[in-house]
Amino acid sequence: MRRLMNDNRIRDIITSSAQMKGLELLENHPTVGSLSENDQFASDEMERFWLNSKNIQESTVTRCEAFPGEMLRPTSENVVLSQSMLDLMIDYYIATYEMYNFRKPSDAIEQDAITIRVKMDKFGRCHIGSEVFGSAFSYVLAKFITTDGEVDHYPGQVQYYFKHEIDLPNGPTEHYLAFIKWYRPANTANIQYHFSIDDTEETETCNVELWKTDFFPESRDCIIPVHNILCRFVPAKYKISSNRNATEYLAINPLNRKFHIQ
Repeated sequence: MRRLMNDNRIRDIITSSAQMKGLELLENHPTVGSLSENDQFASDEMERFWLNSKNIQESTVTRCEAFPGEMLRPTSENVVLSQSMLDLMIDYYIATYEMYNFRKPSDAIEQDAITIRVKMDKFGRCHIGSEVFGSAFSYVLAKFITTDGEVDHYPGQVQYYFKHEIDLPNGPTEHYLAFIKWYRPANTANIQYHFSIDDTEETETCNVELWKTDFFPESRDCIIPVHNILCRFVPAKYKISSNRNATEYLAINPLNRKFHIQ
C-alpha cells in the first residue's frame, strides 16, 4: 500500500499541468522497519535521476554524477580489463569527454592523453531507488540518441554492472556503468501487438513490441551509465504465424519503474 500511494503521488506530479515542485512530497511520510531501506535516497536525487532519463537530449551530466542507488553483491574487486574491453572503454570515454583524449597503458605516449586504469569493480546487482536490477538474465530498456539526433529506446540483456575510475584533470572520478548486449530491431519493431488470454477484445492485457532474438556485435554502445536505464521488461519468444518455418521474435513487454521513469 505504501508503494502504491507513492506511485500515485509521482504519477500526479508527472501528469500535472502545474509547475512541478519535485519529489520532496514523498519525504513527508518516512517509513520504518524493513520498508525504510527503500526511502534512503533523497527526493532531489530521485528527481535529478528521473529528469536525466526523461530528457536525455538536454542532459548535461557526464555520467559520473551520483545516482539514487548503489551497486550490490556479488562483487569482484580489481578485475583486470581485457584488451577488447579496454578498447571499448577508450571509445566510451572519448565520446563522453570530448574535450579530453584517452589512451591505454600499452599505447604510445601522447601529450595530454589521460591513461585509463586497467581494473574495475564488478557487481551482480544494482539498486536504483526502490528497485533492484539483477544481471546475467536481467532485461532492461534504455534510451539512446541516434545519429540523426532522435531519441529511441532499445531492449537489452544486462551482463554485469561495474564501477570504473579515471584520473581527470580535476581528480579521480568514478563512473557507475552497465555492460549490456542490445537486441537487433526487427522489421516489426515499434509496432504494438495486443496479447490476450483469449480472442475477445475485452481480455486484452498489454501492448508489446517485437524485436529479433540475436544481439548487435559488442561495441562502445554496450557500455552505458546506469543513469540511462529506463525500466525492465518481460521477454517472451513469439511467432507471428503458425508456420513451421516462421521467424521467431522476442516480444518486449515493459515493466513500469517504481518511481515511474518513462
